[in-house]
Amino acid sequence: MASTGSSHVEQVVGDVERSGGSHMKMSKRVDDDDGRPQRTGTVWTASAHIITAVIGSGVLSLAWGIAQLGWVAGPGVMMLFGAVIYYTSALLAECYRSGDPVSGPRNRTYMDAVRAILGGSMVKLCGVLQLANLFGICVGITIGSSISMLAIKRAGCFHERGREQREACGGSSRPYMLIYGALQIVFSQIPDMDKIGWLSIVASVMSFSYSAIGISLGVAQVISNRGVKGNITGILVGAGGGVTLMQKVWRSLQALGNIAFAYGFSVVLLEIQASHHSPGQPDTLKAVAPSTEIKVMKKAMAVSVATTTVVYLLCGCIGYAAFGDESPDNLLTGFGFFEPFWLLDVANAAVVVHLVGTYQVVAQPLFVFLERHASAAAWPGSAPLGEKRVVFRVGRLSLAVSPLRLVWRTAFVCVTTATSSLLPFFGSVMGLIGAASFWPLTVYFPVEMYIAQRGVPRGSARWLSLQALSVGCLAVSVAASAGSIAGVVDAFKAHNPFCWTC
Repeated sequence: MASTGSSHVEQVVGDVERSGGSHMKMSKRVDDDDGRPQRTGTVWTASAHIITAVIGSGVLSLAWGIAQLGWVAGPGVMMLFGAVIYYTSALLAECYRSGDPVSGPRNRTYMDAVRAILGGSMVKLCGVLQLANLFGICVGITIGSSISMLAIKRAGCFHERGREQREACGGSSRPYMLIYGALQIVFSQIPDMDKIGWLSIVASVMSFSYSAIGISLGVAQVISNRGVKGNITGILVGAGGGVTLMQKVWRSLQALGNIAFAYGFSVVLLEIQASHHSPGQPDTLKAVAPSTEIKVMKKAMAVSVATTTVVYLLCGCIGYAAFGDESPDNLLTGFGFFEPFWLLDVANAAVVVHLVGTYQVVAQPLFVFLERHASAAAWPGSAPLGEKRVVFRVGRLSLAVSPLRLVWRTAFVCVTTATSSLLPFFGSVMGLIGAASFWPLTVYFPVEMYIAQRGVPRGSARWLSLQALSVGCLAVSVAASAGSIAGVVDAFKAHNPFCWTC
């Protein structure tokens, strides 16, 4: 963790907005109090980043999740997850500065916060968990994008040949993974999260677009059915249902993982917080009120989580009402809907555009982690490598490229693409990633850091309530992981990882 020196001069960086006065028109770069470039985001770009990170491919599996849990438990679990995510994320936001809430050094990443507040072996444990989780999310995003690309092709085929031609209109999603990977190689050269505000805004618009289309098609299907499908306890068991008792148990647990995955954004929260500022504050060397940063971020989280929960409830409940026990694990690519095919194409294209932005929001912390270590000479001879730039000139245009950034980020995208091609199971992979990461990264570390940061007395009522929350979420995470693993095993039984046409 970089120190800010013996005296902490508040520069109003990310917590301010330029007033536009003549005295503000300076050519000299204004830095944060830790010497890094001034943040330029707002509460709205922070909300856009969060929505981009949260509303992704996971929303498309929620109808399937509610189908496993039923009309009572499904929406109830979804709202409970939303409340837990907001609360633990608020605890994490309190850890943005370590030590003094006004002049303490900023923790610009999740790892920085763990290092500054918990230290020791917790840093390595958190590092492994966070980086593995971010990698897994990127794999899941690549799978979701490729399936949506394939669905565009299949929708046209069904329109021409008829909806019964499922085998003739099949195909593999792997070639589309290569296309998506190539797109990400280009976008991954964006320096850092502060430079992708525009991409997050576009992605957020896309997420609302395909969610609205899915909801609209679901409503139309309910009207066509002349009634609402589904029941109180979810998919039926036994002779009258489609699953055995054990399948019901495993799938219900996997549904918890799918919902957890749909809500996950804690691992990039501090990175998002480090790129915003609160409008209306003066851009001078004046101290900011202690709660300003936290209040602004909590406002962004409240807007984002509330918006996300409403969208999730609409997508999940309307999808279940439309298809009942036969709800697909991907609302837009499972082909419960066939017409209008062009509207399905628009929705799936929006999914792809949105997931391009989501990939970047998730992957940027990974990119910056290695590049910062290289620039800081964390390894022998790495400093020149991290700082080196190569200038390419085409006519009057010139482009400065970091060889380290180009090679490292390209390699990362290639590895996630290759991994995705071996695990092209949408629902099961989403559930496993969400379940495995939910407790340690969304609950345990934020709770422990908050306790240490605020000095919560051991054995006090607040300490006991926080520990009870942590233990309860651990039980949910373990159970959901077991259900998701069972789902992956079942999917592998009918999968050839080396077939590129099936």
